[in-house]
Amino acid sequence: MRIVSGRYKGFQLTVPKSGTRPTTDRAKEGIFSHLESYGQVQDAQVLDLFAGTGALGIEALSRGAIGLVSVESAGQAGSLLRNTFSRLRKLSSWDGDTSARTVQTQAEKFVRSHTHEHGDATSEPHGEATENPENAEPGFDLIFIDPPYVYSSENCEELLQSLVSSTLVNDSTVIVLERSDRTPDPALPANWFATQIKNYGETKVFYIEHAS
Repeated sequence: MRIVSGRYKGFQLTVPKSGTRPTTDRAKEGIFSHLESYGQVQDAQVLDLFAGTGALGIEALSRGAIGLVSVESAGQAGSLLRNTFSRLRKLSSWDGDTSARTVQTQAEKFVRSHTHEHGDATSEPHGEATENPENAEPGFDLIFIDPPYVYSSENCEELLQSLVSSTLVNDSTVIVLERSDRTPDPALPANWFATQIKNYGETKVFYIEHAS
């Protein structure tokens, strides 16, 4: 696994022995070509749920995003991701104004902790003590959701509903949801719609935005 383009092009990502389903290079290139054509990556604050190897979030940083929070529940994957961030910061191409941290917890728990009922939670288990870009502006600009294919459409619907009810989004947030093209399309929350749905091999990608 490697970074496809940008300042960290060719950087190798460490893949856990099991438990993750990395996004293919073909899908990554398609996703970022689409996002960059609409100017949605440059200077973005990014949230990567079900981060796994960190491929999507780090690809965004490589292409000009300035902040990243990667959420991963698996112990080995979280440890490898923290090591990956450490290696990134040692590169001569690392931008000192960039912030990146990993939070080792379930995506659903992280989102629920940022609902309006609970307020902004800034202390998460195993989170790195760095800047909190989700607090710099109200909501993230770009949110990746790449759960395992066994994650049901019903679970996706519940997560999306919780997400759009949280302080993690605003009316300009773009949510990128990856699913298997063999699974039913999830129903989207009220006032949110898929501006485009694209297939990259067996991966179906939903680009979800607020109907403002």
